[in-house]
Amino acid sequence: MRFKIINTVIIFLLCGALVLTFFGLTSFWYVLTFIILYLLFLLTVSTNVRFNFFVNSISENRNIINKQVAITFDDGPVENTLEILKVLKKYEVKAGFFCIGKHIEAQPEIFRKIIEENHLVGNHTYSHTRKMGALPVSTLVREIEECNRIAEETAGIKMNLFRSPFGIVSPKTQKALQKTGMQSIGWSIRSFDAVLSSEEIILNRIKKRLKPGAVILLHDNNAKTVNILEQLLLFLKNNQYEVVRPDKLLEINAYS
Repeated sequence: MRFKIINTVIIFLLCGALVLTFFGLTSFWYVLTFIILYLLFLLTVSTNVRFNFFVNSISENRNIINKQVAITFDDGPVENTLEILKVLKKYEVKAGFFCIGKHIEAQPEIFRKIIEENHLVGNHTYSHTRKMGALPVSTLVREIEECNRIAEETAGIKMNLFRSPFGIVSPKTQKALQKTGMQSIGWSIRSFDAVLSSEEIILNRIKKRLKPGAVILLHDNNAKTVNILEQLLLFLKNNQYEVVRPDKLLEINAYS
């Protein structure tokens, strides 16, 4: 609703500006600059789920006073997930895994192992398509429902939590979530472990942004994430941070 109002106002202003340009009362370059800035604004809010512009997401818990944070992983389950699980078990830490449906199909035993070790699992769509921003509502609903179906058939759970691939959202995403009854989960610390090659830079990004109630985003399909995770857990332990499961930190229900 908020986007519809803003978009209507913008279109109204743009039409007015074009009329003024036609009569020579304003410069065409001003109008072009306005259009470019608006497009940049839309790009920013559609690729940053934590802004809560299109979708109502939970990305952190600002009410947390104690030094508690949550760690989440996207894009599994894959073989490398097993190495992640070993590190988590070593440090007695529970995390969240937002899983891709087709990967659950390919690695059902790893998916069940995540759950057996009492970690949280959530919906990361069936195919993790790069066309998330262009999909119609009906296709988004199918992507979510198919992932949910596979998870339930594989491990007997009904997932409540959803994370959009690449953090890309739109008004259509919100409609799909309303139709499927899912809650969008974001993050407050994006590590960029999927694009950066330097473990040191990735770790420093996380360390600089740490605060109580934060949700950290990592990817369990990257081999280097195993070492990053271990270094991160050592840092958190040495700085008296407690890592808790995301649903506990955010005070929500992971399953129905």
